Amino acid sequence: MIVDASASTRRHRALSDAKGLLAQLFDDAYRQRARMALLTASGPSPQWQVQGLKAAKGLADWLAQLGAGGGTPLLAALSEAAQWLQVRRKRHPTEQQRLLIITDGRLKAIDQLPQLDCPGLLVDIERGPIRLGRAQQLADGLNLDYQHIDAR
Repeated sequence: MIVDASASTRRHRALSDAKGLLAQLFDDAYRQRARMALLTASGPSPQWQVQGLKAAKGLADWLAQLGAGGGTPLLAALSEAAQWLQVRRKRHPTEQQRLLIITDGRLKAIDQLPQLDCPGLLVDIERGPIRLGRAQQLADGLNLDYQHIDAR
């Protein structure tokens, strides 16, 4: 899971609504004893929060403290996720993996995307009167399903 928590996600309650979605996902993963990897894209570089561990109640504390700020190192996060997925597949070949990306797609450029080779969903949290629509382009470029958060 990659969560875009850049400064642009503060607009129009985008990150707040994404946090509600994340709380539900964390709760479901905890009940199912699912393993998770969570990468936050904000500030100067992406940061791993969890890597392949069973979902834990402690994620609620992290989520409560999650704030938006800084740049959007989403492309770097995608590259790190691609590398992590490749290693994970070798170590756990029978594990079923799905990728979730939560972003407003507000990147300067969407090019040179990594090959993720993982099914998944991109949830677009872009809001406001002027929407750039780059999250849809990003989902298409990554070969992921697309859904706007308001359509949930």
